[in-house]
Amino acid sequence: MTSIGILGAGRVGSNLAGKLAAAGHHVILGRRSPGERTAVPTGDVDPRISFSDQRAAARTADIVINATPGDSALERLTGLRAELAGKILVDVSNATRDAGGLPGDLCYPGSSLAEQLQATLPDTRVVKTLNTMLFMVMTAPDILATPPTVYVSGDDAHAKRTVTGLLGDLGWQPAWIEDLGDVTTARATEAMILVVPHILRRHGFEPFAVSLAR
Repeated sequence: MTSIGILGAGRVGSNLAGKLAAAGHHVILGRRSPGERTAVPTGDVDPRISFSDQRAAARTADIVINATPGDSALERLTGLRAELAGKILVDVSNATRDAGGLPGDLCYPGSSLAEQLQATLPDTRVVKTLNTMLFMVMTAPDILATPPTVYVSGDDAHAKRTVTGLLGDLGWQPAWIEDLGDVTTARATEAMILVVPHILRRHGFEPFAVSLAR
């Protein structure tokens, strides 16, 4: 199976790591520092999950997932240009300014974090996905009462097909996956984050996804 490096060991990264490991992939969970805590209790870690610093995770994995805070991801991943060269980078982050602990204004209005990453990392194939839902829906889309949508944006068709396969491992049915086109379409899905703080204020962290209704 595929070796997947996940940059970010918080709720998003740890949640993805657990489901991808359960699907048979070897997962390297990259922490910013050796002492950084993960959202997975030590006793519950799947043996297919190993831990390293983020540079080593990016260097040794076949596919890399960016689950770091979006407002600082560009600077962080620019420093990993050599390690990410030739690889697929799956970006699941939203770049917003902090607004009292909730998402605020977009960091890249008129653009997107995915576009900025692709421009800065020309030797890396960036695919944007999974950024339009609460983290628990990423790995359990069937917990919602209505079928959710996951959007995919990226310039490389092969990379998007590979990521679509990973989405299947996370529980996403083919009918729920919407390929929007090239990486510039990520600015649309990243802008969807602007509705999230209003939903959270009204409903708390009840699982939801911003989806298409047909």
